Amino acid sequence: MGETKANAVGQDEVTILARVLCNNDGELPADIARYLLGLDFSERDRSRAHELAERNQEGSLSSAESEELLAYAKAGGLLAILKAKARTVLGVKPKRRSAS
Repeated sequence: MGETKANAVGQDEVTILARVLCNNDGELPADIARYLLGLDFSERDRSRAHELAERNQEGSLSSAESEELLAYAKAGGLLAILKAKARTVLGVKPKRRSAS
């Protein structure tokens, strides 16, 4: 996948949203960091993303479903980055996932 011009200059969605969430000093306020750590996908969204991922492996997605799966991946990546920043601000270590 090619890099867009916006990404080449560092103006991707993550960079822009980080500026929106930060205070004038460029720091993520602790109250926002705590809020971000509480965010997660709903069970419905997790189920839908899982269904799309399985069907993608089978090669049975429509182009609209492929775009929907990509949107879930982008949203998940953005949320992971924001949570990592929030953990850094608060000095919190990531939770270990239990073995399934």
